[in-house]
Amino acid sequence: MIRSDDIGDNWPFLAPTTGAARMLGNHATLRFYNFLTTGLFASRTVGLCIVRSDDRKLWERAAMTELTIEQQSGRTAGARSSRNSLDLDKGRGGDRDFVNALARGLEVIRAFSRLKPRMTLSEVANATDLSRATARRLLLTLEREGYVQSNGRHFSLRPKVLELGLSALSSLDIWEIAQPIMNNLSERIQESVFAAVMDGYEVVYVARAASFNRMISIGIHIGSRAPVHCVSTGRVLLAALPDTELEKYFDTADLAPITQYTQTSKVKLRDAIEQTRRQGWSLVDQELEVGLRSLSVPIRNRFGTTIAALNVCCPTPRWTLEDMRSRLLADLMEASQQITSALQG
Repeated sequence: MIRSDDIGDNWPFLAPTTGAARMLGNHATLRFYNFLTTGLFASRTVGLCIVRSDDRKLWERAAMTELTIEQQSGRTAGARSSRNSLDLDKGRGGDRDFVNALARGLEVIRAFSRLKPRMTLSEVANATDLSRATARRLLLTLEREGYVQSNGRHFSLRPKVLELGLSALSSLDIWEIAQPIMNNLSERIQESVFAAVMDGYEVVYVARAASFNRMISIGIHIGSRAPVHCVSTGRVLLAALPDTELEKYFDTADLAPITQYTQTSKVKLRDAIEQTRRQGWSLVDQELEVGLRSLSVPIRNRFGTTIAALNVCCPTPRWTLEDMRSRLLADLMEASQQITSALQG
């Protein structure tokens, strides 16, 4: 029996197994799986690995299909075989131009879905068939780059993934469903209609239906961003947050004045958000740009969860606040309900 505490004395015995084993460092975890030759076994431990075998020839004859060396520093010398570097290369005919790390990162992104928008590290690892260590590094990298967010336990995608390309945006079923409804609404009210999601402390506009019958149109395009506190889309999305996340926002938010009308009081903004929760819509007057008013309602999925905000922006010369409430609100809410109904299939 080779014990975990004297693996160092047996290092010459282990070294011929694979070149990757030479990278084994202190406090590393060595795992061996799926040997075709009987008599060689391994079990996971904290620190080092326990290996049962007295026959050195088994190491030479064993057909090893997986070796993972995970160091506490987070560096990995080997790779898990299932859907990791070995299998990925085989699946592409051993193409040397194939980048495994990129493929794994994309696989992690694809693991999130409408049915699983939030997952733990273990769930991501299971969904992608990656080791926890590999999944963790990929998630932390995506989080650092702004494509993933975490609340400490669960991970979810951030709207920045839309910046990977407009083709990615157009492929999302929700906007394929929403676009004709938004087009009809824009044609009916003769104003531009938008949809937005929240990314950090900003809203990102992800869909647009422009009114072409106006000489002056709103200069908001797909990918445009705005501070979450001074737009009606932002207040609708803030109102949909759980209380704990809303408190976290207020603890760190900087309510910078964009115009002389921007709400910079946290107390008053909180009141406005609570009002939005009660009435189900938000109307903001010239807080982002002087001469521009906006009205927004939530877009909900089949489970009643707010997934975006549907918005119409109106120039002040054409619309009073009362006109927007009395003439636009009902149409906007009807369009939102149509999107939700369409999402239910």
